[in-house]
Amino acid sequence: MKNIAILFAMMLTLAAGYAQKEKEVKLNTETNLIEATYYHDNGKVSQKGTFDLDGKLHGDWVNYDEDGVKISEGTYTNGVRTGKWMFVNDGVVKEVEFDNNVIASVVDKKGKSPLVSKD
Repeated sequence: MKNIAILFAMMLTLAAGYAQKEKEVKLNTETNLIEATYYHDNGKVSQKGTFDLDGKLHGDWVNYDEDGVKISEGTYTNGVRTGKWMFVNDGVVKEVEFDNNVIASVVDKKGKSPLVSKD
């Protein structure tokens, strides 16, 4: 009977260890924004950012890969990408300028040469 109790306790401990958080959400009463953190299956942070009370993305957002390395960051205004966003792909950093959710320009941060421009 004692062995069964020990086995049951071990199984509960293992099950609790494998239960990963999917997301954390809380209201910031000072900014009146909902702060959200999403997680990869391995428990590392996937995304962090804020929503307004209508559920629209609003404010700064950061995305991470499964190893916890930042792969993008930028700002939403009322659900629309605005301003400069940074994206990292295979170690190359791109600066993307958004104008009302439309790409206005893309710059390779190494050489600062424009890759795409709406002009």
